[in-house]
Amino acid sequence: MSRKVVFDDDNPEWTEEDFAKARLASELPAHILAAFPRTRGPQKAATKVPVSIRLSPEVVDHFKAGGPGWQKRIDEALRKMVGV
Repeated sequence: MSRKVVFDDDNPEWTEEDFAKARLASELPAHILAAFPRTRGPQKAATKVPVSIRLSPEVVDHFKAGGPGWQKRIDEALRKMVGV
């Protein structure tokens, strides 16, 4: 399957010259670095456990048809089923 090439004049592809001029983020001035904290902070809700699970295509298609958030909807359906 080939990918469609998208051109964006506001965000052009980098050239070799762009890469040669690039610098590490750690080289930015301190006042700029301060605007980008390095941590996420504490979790606001219980952390979920990453798992790998195989589901039938019909189940995945059903939840994906609802748009973004399909994994959350699968989690909600499973939580209802186990009573939590």
